[in-house]
Amino acid sequence: MGLRPTARKPKTASMSSFWDQTRNLTWPFWAANLMEMVERLAYYGVRVVIPIYIAQADEIGGLHFTQGQKGFIFMWWALVQSALPVFTGGFADRYGYKRQIVAAILLKVAGYVTMATQRDFWPFFAGCLVLAAGTAVFKPPIQGTFVKTLTEKTSGAGWGFFYMVVNIGGFLGPPLAHFLYGYSWPMVFYGCAALVSLNLVWLLTYPEVESGADRSTGIWQVVALTGRNILNPRLLTFILISSVFWAVLMQLWDMLPNFIVDWTDSSSLARRLPEFMLSRDASRGPQIAQEWVINFNPFLIILFVAPLSWYVNRKMRRLTSILWGFVIASLGVYAAGAGMSIYTCLAGIACFSLGEMLCSPKMNEYLGVIAPGDQKALYMGYANIPFAIGWGYGSYAGGQIYERAGEKAGLALRYMSEVLKVTELPDRTRAFGALTHMLGQTPAEVTRLLWDYYDPSQVWTPFAVAGLAAAVAMFAFNRCARRWEDINL
Repeated sequence: MGLRPTARKPKTASMSSFWDQTRNLTWPFWAANLMEMVERLAYYGVRVVIPIYIAQADEIGGLHFTQGQKGFIFMWWALVQSALPVFTGGFADRYGYKRQIVAAILLKVAGYVTMATQRDFWPFFAGCLVLAAGTAVFKPPIQGTFVKTLTEKTSGAGWGFFYMVVNIGGFLGPPLAHFLYGYSWPMVFYGCAALVSLNLVWLLTYPEVESGADRSTGIWQVVALTGRNILNPRLLTFILISSVFWAVLMQLWDMLPNFIVDWTDSSSLARRLPEFMLSRDASRGPQIAQEWVINFNPFLIILFVAPLSWYVNRKMRRLTSILWGFVIASLGVYAAGAGMSIYTCLAGIACFSLGEMLCSPKMNEYLGVIAPGDQKALYMGYANIPFAIGWGYGSYAGGQIYERAGEKAGLALRYMSEVLKVTELPDRTRAFGALTHMLGQTPAEVTRLLWDYYDPSQVWTPFAVAGLAAAVAMFAFNRCARRWEDINL
């Protein structure tokens, strides 16, 4: 792609050894990482199983909303969670990081409790938005604390560690949810509410990290500063390109859980694993619970992201790392759903994870480095705009695409109507069982029949194409950035 050795970063103080960088990280940095890990543990404890709770047609105790309704919920969840930090980042700089973290924790607890107690669409939807608002308020002060405690010398390892602890939380969240789910679905939400409230303790262990912002500014001045800075054409271009990629990346959490439950055959591997990793539904024989399959992603990131971030920091510019991350992650998204085999799915997740490690920490690091010294949390708020655009639209589109071409219950209804010419179709929640009964075949045989007839792997094609298009756009941005000394990083 024309990336010559001269594109490598010049030798600077940031090229010190990984262990030298680690030793220079301070306690406020580690305390903020612990809070981030606990918050992510609770968040992903819900996030990795909630697509099943919301929309899986045959889930016992689930809400049984449609895939389109799930996409609508996730779209608004994304918009609230990712658009609010654009403004809450400036407020964190102005009014103090610790104060805003307290407000965020209280909002998140309220969101979890609402989701535990409400089963009708709109009240449950409201609970999701309250949780999203809490997450939006939480992110900028935590990330602002990271940035203010890092230096150019420690930035590479520091952001690697940040991404590692995020994924430790992401890795521990699914088994926590699996355990709580054994009691009931509401216990998943109650348990996560109790867990996130523990972050109030960590706030007592370190003094406030000063943002350096002017504390005399008012609310509307903060809003004006936020809007003025974001109109920078180069910053806006970077955000828009990243938005396309986030639409692809978030399908690991939005669409892949349902896809695994519907189509992935993990019986050959499940026989070798302990009982606590298996699904309750044994209609197709022993299957690995989808949350453990997806857990392969944070497991790989925990192992490799910190040293990989340090290594990449030595070998290439941040924008080059982002570019290659886009390419590799897009190929991984397509591969994860290319077949019914668990091994194909795991190989795709591994490829996706490598791409994610190359680009995701670097996108945050890039914005942190180019941010003015008194606007770190503000720029970390800008880092959430790609989530708002990409995750919002990607979730909505993914719900529509999966409902039309990928959901097994929906395809079972189509088969009964188009092939068997059944005029009185059963309810969506009983569709697959009814088709199995009509055909007199095993669930595994009917699943294979629907796969061969409708090819639900096609739901991943639009997202893979979008990811590669984002890579092409990032390549062009990368080439232009070589002429911009202020952001040629």
